[in-house]
Amino acid sequence: MPLDAGAPLLCAGITVYSPLKYYGLAEAGKHIGVVGLGGLGHVAVIFAKAFGARVTVISTSPSKMKEALEHLGADLFLVSRDPEQLQAAMGTMDDIIDTVSFIHTILPLISLLKTNGKLILVGIPEKPLELPVFPSVLGKKTVAGSGIGGMKETQEMIDFAAKHNITADIEVISMDYVNKAMERLAMADVRYRFVIDIGNTLAATKP
Repeated sequence: MPLDAGAPLLCAGITVYSPLKYYGLAEAGKHIGVVGLGGLGHVAVIFAKAFGARVTVISTSPSKMKEALEHLGADLFLVSRDPEQLQAAMGTMDDIIDTVSFIHTILPLISLLKTNGKLILVGIPEKPLELPVFPSVLGKKTVAGSGIGGMKETQEMIDFAAKHNITADIEVISMDYVNKAMERLAMADVRYRFVIDIGNTLAATKP
């Protein structure tokens, strides 16, 4: 596995792999929704597809449709700001993994789930999200969270990624580009992970 494209799997990769396995999302034939197509989301799509799931990317950005379907191999794309698309997709997904780290409503996401479906939160917004209780109770739906996995599970994830040729989409940068990279991160201008090439940076600074 290439070290540069494999490195983000030690964070983003295990963050989505762990809940996919723990909550039973990693089953062939399941319809899985992935909310957000960023550093976590794009890896979640790749892993879910490798497990044999049917994947719908749920995003606020219609411009990401081609990327999701053609590059990452998602089966469907849903614009979460489109009421008609949300209505048409209600009750169609077995489970959803939500990778978004900013404040957003989860009521539409719960509505997308089938009875007994699970909404798994892996993004960490700055403020608490509002939990709509009634639709969760009505459909026996689960809202849960997940963090990064342990060493054993991380090794399992790396082995699975190597077997299925899974890597992250990255942009390799030098150390002197870090400040600019931080500015671009704030504008969500990265596809999808920056990787710092420390080796070349150190070599360039040697007398």
